[in-house]
Amino acid sequence: MSNTDSFIDEVNEDLKRERMMAALRRYGWIVALVLAAVIGGVVWNEWNKARSDASAQAFGDAVFAALNADDADSRRAALAALNDGEGGARATGRDGILRLLEAGQALETGDRAAALTALAEVAANAQLPDSYRQLATLKQVIIAGAEMEIDARRTLLQPLAAAGQPFRPLALEQLALLQVEVGETEAALASMQALLNEADVTAGMRERVEQMILILGGSETDFG
Repeated sequence: MSNTDSFIDEVNEDLKRERMMAALRRYGWIVALVLAAVIGGVVWNEWNKARSDASAQAFGDAVFAALNADDADSRRAALAALNDGEGGARATGRDGILRLLEAGQALETGDRAAALTALAEVAANAQLPDSYRQLATLKQVIIAGAEMEIDARRTLLQPLAAAGQPFRPLALEQLALLQVEVGETEAALASMQALLNEADVTAGMRERVEQMILILGGSETDFG
């Protein structure tokens, strides 16, 4: 390579560096801003995660303390207090859990009306997870019993008994019991037999269903 070519290459490299430096001086603030945003986002996510974890821990501790109160009335009051004020369970979306727990404590104190009201609120709250709402509906039907019309109970239970739903076996059991209630013995027996073939039937439920099959006139050969 001649000296002239070498000189030209050096000049070109110098020009490139000057253009790059000029571009950095002109647009460098954009790069810095992007980097700051990325770093800030990472820091924010970590801080927010830590804050969420701390909040969940505090909420769990508060619920545990409330459930360890001396009597059902005290537990019920303590759970209700967790919903109050800014940052309470209603504000953070955890009220579904508390309302389910409150319903249990209300039932323990004999206040069925309050329990049913709490369960109805959870079941009707479209912002809560479906599993919460379905559990509330199931408990609502069980607690209401004969006070709720059979058709109304059946209407509430049928969607819960659909394939793939989390409480399908329990809903099927309740639907079979409705058949018993209206005197449809053969249909109830068939429903109970079919229920034993469900994949998610627990040992406790299997025992209940087998006992009901015997009560309905079936035999151990119907257990499958």
